[in-house]
Amino acid sequence: MNSPSRLDLIPGTLCDQRLWGKLVPLLPADFVVSHVPLFKARTRAQMQALISARTAPAAHIVAFSMGAYLALEHALAHPDRVASLVLISSSARGLRAEEKERRQRSMAVLAQHAFAGTTTTQLRSFVLPAHLDDPSIAGVIRQMSVDLGKETMLAQFAASMERPDLMARLRELRCPVLIVGAEEDAMVRAADLRAMAEQVPGATLEIIANSGHMIPLEAPQTLCDVLVGFYRRIVVAH
Repeated sequence: MNSPSRLDLIPGTLCDQRLWGKLVPLLPADFVVSHVPLFKARTRAQMQALISARTAPAAHIVAFSMGAYLALEHALAHPDRVASLVLISSSARGLRAEEKERRQRSMAVLAQHAFAGTTTTQLRSFVLPAHLDDPSIAGVIRQMSVDLGKETMLAQFAASMERPDLMARLRELRCPVLIVGAEEDAMVRAADLRAMAEQVPGATLEIIANSGHMIPLEAPQTLCDVLVGFYRRIVVAH
């Protein structure tokens, strides 16, 4: 066997399985994926319950942004249920003060107005300038946000606003861990990811180029190569 039997994919805020739509076709045929519909949960407790219910008993979890933070919490709470953990575009430090302020402003505006999806101004925080007009990147992000809607956005923002700093607990992880980020990510600092990798026993760190925050959509081939290399190594090792 040269790959995990299944990868459980967990998306981020205002994302569903379309986040992985460019990655999954690139994976080798022996990789099977299962999607965790995080958008169906409304509270933090519901999100954690959904992850527990929809991941394998010894899961190989690949998670993005908010989903990655929740996956990290899951791995720390249930170490026997996580065989490996891939954290993409996510800091164990939780939200920075400026991101909390941005979300609070967005929530206040949203509470009073209709939601028309992710704006171009918001997209500039998520993707590189070169990707703003790419329908396979920006277009997918906008459409996911429109389809999932205002109530999902408000619920996910509220549920994930106050996140404990988990940096000091990273050394508790015993499963193989891959941390993936982008140097040009405006949402998550590469320095945080490097600090995380120093805390996780035996962690693999990949900081990639030519991508913003939305790595699965912006750099799917690079992400695929990183994932396949990681899994080939850990399956051989175990």
